[in-house]
Amino acid sequence: MKQRIVLLGPPASGKGTQADRLAAKFGIPHVSTGVLLRSECARGTILGQAADSWTRQGLLVPDELAIRIITTWMSEHGTRFIFDGFPRSVAQAEHLDLALSGLAAPLDLLIVLDLTDEEIRRRTSSRLSCLNCGATFSAPLDTLAEGWNCPRCGAALIRRDDDRPEAVEKRLEVYRELTAPVIGYYEQTSPHLLHRVNAGEGSDAVFTAISTLVFLK
Repeated sequence: MKQRIVLLGPPASGKGTQADRLAAKFGIPHVSTGVLLRSECARGTILGQAADSWTRQGLLVPDELAIRIITTWMSEHGTRFIFDGFPRSVAQAEHLDLALSGLAAPLDLLIVLDLTDEEIRRRTSSRLSCLNCGATFSAPLDTLAEGWNCPRCGAALIRRDDDRPEAVEKRLEVYRELTAPVIGYYEQTSPHLLHRVNAGEGSDAVFTAISTLVFLK
């Protein structure tokens, strides 16, 4: 079974949802840089304040911040993980490869969740998030509304600033410029690990496809 998994894909492609399901099924920790950084923001730490000024505009946090939070997590928790939201730039991917090489624990699965821009805009327009536990929901599908309690932990659900239409357009632009090249990087360095999944299918179908890859030899 694969132990070091990276989920790549554009905003709202379901990385967090699928990572949660994989973590629950296989017992591999789900690590989201977005959730970690939003937690720092909510607590008002120096790291959180620095990250907040970038994420409010739909921009990626600088590589240094993202790398710091991930390497700190690995030093505390080890090298079994499902990374969601990292790496988001080629520089971050290179740093991750270097760090894992030093630990003799290379990546063993890379999954790209493909989704059209039209579907991304539709999903983000109705997405609700919990800043406490990091869960995300679809308002119409889950019959929830902004300000209601999170079904998982009871905290208030919000619509994230980076899900507002203007921020989503910026996120798509940033994704195409900085994160999409990460896929090209892995196509060159680790093509045997890279698999694409159509994220426009239902959540269950996507999860079945990914679960099969986790056990693929």
